[in-house]
Amino acid sequence: MKDIQNQCDSRRINIRKVGIRGLSYPVIVLDKAHRGQKTVATVAMSVNLPHQFKGTHMSRFVEILNGFHERFTLSAYQRILEEMKERLDAGAAHLEMAFPYFFVPDQSGGKQLVRYECRLFGTLADRLELVAEVRVPVAVAPGGGAMAVVAVRMRQLFWIEDLIETVEAALADPGGAFSVERASSAIAAALSATGALIWFRVQVTKQGLDHLAFAVREWPDPPEAVQPVHALSLFGSGPEMPISDLNV
Repeated sequence: MKDIQNQCDSRRINIRKVGIRGLSYPVIVLDKAHRGQKTVATVAMSVNLPHQFKGTHMSRFVEILNGFHERFTLSAYQRILEEMKERLDAGAAHLEMAFPYFFVPDQSGGKQLVRYECRLFGTLADRLELVAEVRVPVAVAPGGGAMAVVAVRMRQLFWIEDLIETVEAALADPGGAFSVERASSAIAAALSATGALIWFRVQVTKQGLDHLAFAVREWPDPPEAVQPVHALSLFGSGPEMPISDLNV
């Protein structure tokens, strides 16, 4: 059968992104206790194709994921991107994974298992860029409930648990109620004090009766000054550890 998608395209128009999204897939997240937490991620995969290709076979994205079946952990993130880029003859590869992460935070007194929504955004072109995001319920005035969405690039090892507890500890001051502005400032100051991040963005939102209140902090400014993070720093491996040394 003729491979139409891999034929040359004479129109010379690049395909900015082509891929799949909304795929549910089992993954294993390495936690701070070095145990594997099994969860189910919603996955989006795409590539940038140069103008000489008509398209790509969508089934190849799933084939690449299946190649990591039962040994797939988040430490394999970079290798998946590399294989996408190589097998699909792409200029750049993109991988997004959203997954629930369960953790007993200190703020619960060590008794309550809490669900946190996490997301990883990875892009591999000439170099790897990786952003981790976590959604943390927080209390702000008036009325209490709000959501802090924190996205980071890391300079060194910083566990998901540490990121969550940094956010929660920043708002643990019993002395007062936090507005969305004050909450975002407190979280940004706490993240900056860790010394583990090369970039972060904090957004705190609260639903009112007839509006949504929000405040955003980002460091550094402008974001173009940000350098990419090493892929492995999120997963419990030192930033200098080569991919081949990982046991996955």
